[in-house]
Amino acid sequence: MLRKKCKKMLRKKNQFAGLLIIPVMVFSCQQKQEKQETQSYKTVTIATAEKSLTSSYTASIRGKSDIDIFPQVAGYITKVCVKEGEKLKIGQILFVIDQVPFQAALQTATANVNLAKASVNTAQLMYSSKQELFNKEVVSSFELQTAANALEIAKAQLEQAQALEVIAHNNLSYTVVKSPSNGVVGVLPFKVGALVSPAQPRPLTRISDNSEMYVYFSMTENRLLSLLRQYESVEKAIKAMPAVQLELSDKTLYAEKGHVETISGVIEAGTGAVSLRAVFSNPQGLLHSGGSGNVLIPTRYADCIVIPKSATFEIQDKIYVYKNVNGAAKSAPITVSPLSEDTEYIVESGLRAGDVIVSEGVGFIRENTPLTTKTEE
Repeated sequence: MLRKKCKKMLRKKNQFAGLLIIPVMVFSCQQKQEKQETQSYKTVTIATAEKSLTSSYTASIRGKSDIDIFPQVAGYITKVCVKEGEKLKIGQILFVIDQVPFQAALQTATANVNLAKASVNTAQLMYSSKQELFNKEVVSSFELQTAANALEIAKAQLEQAQALEVIAHNNLSYTVVKSPSNGVVGVLPFKVGALVSPAQPRPLTRISDNSEMYVYFSMTENRLLSLLRQYESVEKAIKAMPAVQLELSDKTLYAEKGHVETISGVIEAGTGAVSLRAVFSNPQGLLHSGGSGNVLIPTRYADCIVIPKSATFEIQDKIYVYKNVNGAAKSAPITVSPLSEDTEYIVESGLRAGDVIVSEGVGFIRENTPLTTKTEE
């Protein structure tokens, strides 16, 4: 009997303790809900401003002209007239190839021309004689026509000899290899005594005109379309594009500014990019053909909307912000510029001046979350 009374008393005590726990849990939940409802978020009021962005594009540097010099005749090099890295003027002698066989060939060709001229004179006399005899009816028309044909053959042989003389003269001139442009001498792999020919795969040297440098870089198709929409055509885009800068491989800025000169009309199928060429003057010779760097293109936006990336979130590749609408969070999709910086977006559509958006903590907010806001300083 005593044991039954004790169990009954313990059961009543546990029920009483449970009744005390329930109000405590309800009170705790109410406190958490009130704390969540009174959570404040930083906001920013949208206003337009002027923004300048700099886009960087990997670039390769080439001389205004890079000309590979190949021999036009075969022979042994008898003289190398320049040094590697030497500055050249157009027409300056680079190499001399053995001239003896070509001088002999020219002499032979000249002699053949003189011989052909004598043959023409002889044929002309023969034809004139036959003409007089034919007029006196001493010879037949067949003999006269034969003399005329012999004269034509002699004239053709003279023309052929003269053409061979021109070829021999040109071949002799090709033994003196000259620079086709102003520039700088490249590597000289062939020395005196080396046998060279027009069929060789390697050039005698390369002449680079470095007075101006061509800097090639690529731009995405989307960026090109953005330029075309802004300026209506490639020609207008080239004229309107600002001066560009060149960041060298050591991360220093090249002192001279350049300008974009051409935009390719073909988009590479493999990369989806279009090629551009900028021109930089090179008065100090600091830039060299074959170098690399980065082209920096500034883009100025007037009356644009700039927001921090911390104020946005993405859903299925679309970017959203939370607007403060009557004290509640309302999500709104926005379109941003592809030229946006790492920490900021330039908004193209979806926001306008005067809108208030949450600038931080958007990951903790849900649709229609009550907002107690504080303005960003």
